[in-house]
Amino acid sequence: MIIDAHVHLWKRQQGRVNGKAVYDIGGGKSDFGGEIRQMMPAYMTDGENSVERLIANMDYAGVSGAVITQEYIDGNQDAYLLEAKAKYPDRIKVCALYEEKEMGDISGFDGIKICASRLSDKNLLNHLHPFELADKTGKFISVDLDDGASQCGAMRKIIALFPRLKIAIGHFGMVTREGWLEQIRLAQNENVYIESGGITWLFNSEFYPYPSAVEAIKQAAELTGFEKLMWGSDYPRTMTAITYKMSLDFIEKTAEISEGDKALILGENAREFYGFGEIPVPQKIRNMVED
Repeated sequence: MIIDAHVHLWKRQQGRVNGKAVYDIGGGKSDFGGEIRQMMPAYMTDGENSVERLIANMDYAGVSGAVITQEYIDGNQDAYLLEAKAKYPDRIKVCALYEEKEMGDISGFDGIKICASRLSDKNLLNHLHPFELADKTGKFISVDLDDGASQCGAMRKIIALFPRLKIAIGHFGMVTREGWLEQIRLAQNENVYIESGGITWLFNSEFYPYPSAVEAIKQAAELTGFEKLMWGSDYPRTMTAITYKMSLDFIEKTAEISEGDKALILGENAREFYGFGEIPVPQKIRNMVED
């Protein structure tokens, strides 16, 4: 069973970056705060990053489940994510978005997403509410920290305040930035895990099959054990450079990681952390270029 720990969905992109608007302009492109960027594959011409397209990609790649996180650059997608979960309740977990204010009813969500690197006030000790709420309601926290170790001290204090709270650190600790191992060390705490959403973005200049990403995974495992690491794709933005299958294929095919440890990274750890039930493995469909 393969589970993707870091996926994005949106019905309509209407976010902000550095105080400027982010919105779809067609052909998979977005106005990204005044700069035109290819936000998702060009064939997504209608600007809708739908759950149906995600499930089709998951089925083709052999991925059983996914965790839908959020980002300020897409705008709040809470309502759409609840719709998506209602359609595929066994296959996806969804995060409510924390927006630097008190959160309302999150009973329909599985977790809370904190875009810590984009907070206007980056001192996480001034944002205890979502952690308290998740701890009280039995949800998990998905958090993308700022580059390096700048927020790790606050995170250690928060972990000590809420030792039972499940926390997933995103973007593999911003692995290509100085100080990334300090984020990885947070997972030496019992209920803190690391997910690799965005790792192919961070190693994009090297490109597939990302040997340095594989080495970084091994280096992180030396600190935490493979049982604390989870694969994530950062779909659909990383799919502007590679296919969805390639985002996990570089781990599946490497000889640098044992088959048992691959199974942990690609699904077993996430199933336990996020609480997935018994969901089927999609049937392998032979494609048109295979013999």
